[in-house]
Amino acid sequence: MKTQSEVWSIVNALKELYPDSLCSLHYEKDYELLFAVRLSAQCTDARVNMVTPALFARFPTLEAFAEADPKEVGEYIHSCGFYNGKSRDLVGCAQMLLRDFGGKVPREMDDLLKLPGVGRKTANLVRGDIYAEPGCVVADTHCIRITGRMGLTDGTKDPGKVETQLRAVLPPEESNNFCHRMVLHGRAVCTARKAHCDKCPVAPWCDYAQKQE
Repeated sequence: MKTQSEVWSIVNALKELYPDSLCSLHYEKDYELLFAVRLSAQCTDARVNMVTPALFARFPTLEAFAEADPKEVGEYIHSCGFYNGKSRDLVGCAQMLLRDFGGKVPREMDDLLKLPGVGRKTANLVRGDIYAEPGCVVADTHCIRITGRMGLTDGTKDPGKVETQLRAVLPPEESNNFCHRMVLHGRAVCTARKAHCDKCPVAPWCDYAQKQE
């Protein structure tokens, strides 16, 4: 595993490369982020961002979503895939937020996990982006792939194990933005198809890059 100094070197190199570590999903209201993350399952963020403007215009409030027919919601999100299950989750989530949480997106992990379609990845993203909770790790495909290559994790593909391992090594105050930078880095440099180590500022501390020399 990496030393604390090596971890900070990786964190700072990525921070310099991607100073604006913003979420790729577009949203204005807290629950819109929650819904957008649900739509992003097995779908690209770019596709979700194409779909949500019309969706949120048609259902402009949480109450509108709670009263919506899932079939109509499904028509707006059809291109995101798995639209039947996702539409039911959005409507059910809106109903639960209004009924059990006063119309607010809850802050605590246990409460978030009660919501339809919400797993730890979604809950961590919400807690990190909306509430700025330290120590939030969003173990998506980019994060799992790249941190395994770097040697920040043991290479496991299990999201829960990746989350646990990263929480143990990442500075808590940096973890949420680090995961956003993983998405940016995974698209631009350390792609699934090929790791462009010659263009990567993290290469000096990356196990995978060092093996390529």
